Amino acid sequence: MDFKSRWKELQETKKKFLQDNLDPRSCFYVDSYVAESWIRSQAMGVSPYANSIKERLDAAQIVKVLADNCQLMDITISLFSQIKLKELAIASQHALYLFDKNGIVLIHEGDLLAISNQGNSLRGVVWNEKTMGTCAHTLSMQLKRPIHLLGPEHYCVAFDRSNTSAAPILDEDGELLATLVLSQHLNDRYFEEHFIDFSSHALGIVTAMAAAIETKIRLKDSYEKLKTVNHHLKTAHHMLATTLAVIDEGIITIDAKGDIIHLNTEGRRILGLDQKQTININISKYLSKQSRVIDLIADGENTDIEENFYIDGKEQTYLVNIRIVYSDDLHEVDGAVLKLQSTEKMNAMVTSRSGATASFSFASLIGESKEFKKAIAQAQRFANTPENILINGESGTGKELFAQAIHNKYRPEGPFIAVNCAALPRELIESELFGYEGGSFTGADRSGRPGKIELAHGGTLFLDEIGDMPLELQAVLLRVLEDKQVMRIGGRRNKKVDFRLVSATNKELYQMVQDKLFREDLYFRLSVLTINLPPLRQRGNDVEILSEYFIEKYCRKVGWAVPAISPAAWKRMRGYNWPGNVRQLEHAVVYAVNAAQNEMIEPEDLPAMIISCPAKITVRGKIEEVYTLEVIEKLVIVNALHKTKSNISKTADLLGIGKSTLYRKIKDYDINMEEDF
Repeated sequence: MDFKSRWKELQETKKKFLQDNLDPRSCFYVDSYVAESWIRSQAMGVSPYANSIKERLDAAQIVKVLADNCQLMDITISLFSQIKLKELAIASQHALYLFDKNGIVLIHEGDLLAISNQGNSLRGVVWNEKTMGTCAHTLSMQLKRPIHLLGPEHYCVAFDRSNTSAAPILDEDGELLATLVLSQHLNDRYFEEHFIDFSSHALGIVTAMAAAIETKIRLKDSYEKLKTVNHHLKTAHHMLATTLAVIDEGIITIDAKGDIIHLNTEGRRILGLDQKQTININISKYLSKQSRVIDLIADGENTDIEENFYIDGKEQTYLVNIRIVYSDDLHEVDGAVLKLQSTEKMNAMVTSRSGATASFSFASLIGESKEFKKAIAQAQRFANTPENILINGESGTGKELFAQAIHNKYRPEGPFIAVNCAALPRELIESELFGYEGGSFTGADRSGRPGKIELAHGGTLFLDEIGDMPLELQAVLLRVLEDKQVMRIGGRRNKKVDFRLVSATNKELYQMVQDKLFREDLYFRLSVLTINLPPLRQRGNDVEILSEYFIEKYCRKVGWAVPAISPAAWKRMRGYNWPGNVRQLEHAVVYAVNAAQNEMIEPEDLPAMIISCPAKITVRGKIEEVYTLEVIEKLVIVNALHKTKSNISKTADLLGIGKSTLYRKIKDYDINMEEDF
């Protein structure tokens, strides 16, 4: 997705969060830490529409804070002067800030804030998550790593056009000392190419400056070591163009030989290095002998590859983005910046972009009937265990909604992968489930592709319509469930997978087992825990509850007034059997809302299949639907009356009978003209 599209998606998501209380964690375009900060800010009562920063220290408090941070401020101002960062920022319409560990402004240069303040100085302003909500420096303080926020990612609307980069300044123990910020208020230029280019430099400058300030504090004005810091600052200047794309994950800077020069907090965590540990390690220590990373860097090749890293004897696969850094004359490779992103996270992104996300929880399930509440209670108990779950129910009863609710209670942070076994062509279902290596068959991607089972690692795999899975694949699925390992088509080694299986069917699986249409061993593996969802016709008053919910939901979506339902229409709906269950009910009320006039849903506004449904009669104490000759004749008359809008003369002509005969049959069949029409 291009920059402009992502910006607009973020704007729309924040608007829905602020106005409609949409959970931002369900949006692919909002990073999880940003979404959590939005939610915290709202919970703390921060106004997203604030037009001023109200909390400021008094004069005595400001003096004390400045005195406590005197050395930090001197070093920062000195470095600003050495590389003329202040002039560069102002010339490019940026503003520089230094915040202490509590979010109090210590230094500000070239201020371009959209929020007004009393006086000309921001010193002493308390600017943290409690006062202004989500900002780059508040997240950088919390996460202790560099952060870049686009305008709409800020909580306050006043910062919707602020492009901000922040980096933490840490002491020797990894504790927060301060936060450095470079921000740009965009006016009407926020999609111009040169803005995007300078944004990449902004995050690189802030990150390099923060590292330099940390180093100078630790070296305590040692001249020789300060020269080393300046050298690293010059090197960082050449890395700015590549820093933006890789700064939000594990970042490792190495020289041409592979020796690690610098890495961020997340990079240290990935490699198992604590904050105090001196860096004197070659990246090859963590790679296999077959790794191509060093060779690719020597060749000066910018590329993205999958690599296995070995940390403390454990293997972990990462997507490695390699960006080359050249010497001053651009003829020799000085090193590279590596961005490490877990393939599990990448798989989760693929899942989100494919739309297979779990947005329903148990609180989203609507119904008051005893049978439905029993199914919910059973599902909530089962959700707390790792066992496989089989959901039985007719089409439209909400099997996938239950699967999503189970996922969101058991593994809400993991991916939710849904596969409809009946919708996939027979020849594609194997590759969809198990994936394939590059070149495995004609038309396969050169780099291969993970299957749905592999993508479900760390989360839930939902196999809908499991009864339609081909017999030959059932044995392979059984082996995966037993070993929790999967091998791609054309692959040579198994990959461990950790997922929770939830399957669903509207068929009688056990009868299929008896008929040799489904494997018995797989059936018992799938049905460790079984949930039976009641059809809508067995849920009593839930038809009314769900109808009112769907009508209100649809009218809110299209901006219409909510219509009422007449007693005659309710009578029709209660008497209908709803073979399509809740899904059919929702479609029916949407049709009725669109067909209704005068803000009242009448019987004629309902779909034809409901209006012309057969009468219910009693046979030996049991209610059944029977199309007798009398029922058929009544239906023909009802349909004719409906078509002619109860005009007796036109109805009689249409049916080919006399008016007196029509009146007699209306009386015999107890057709209530006022109630039904």
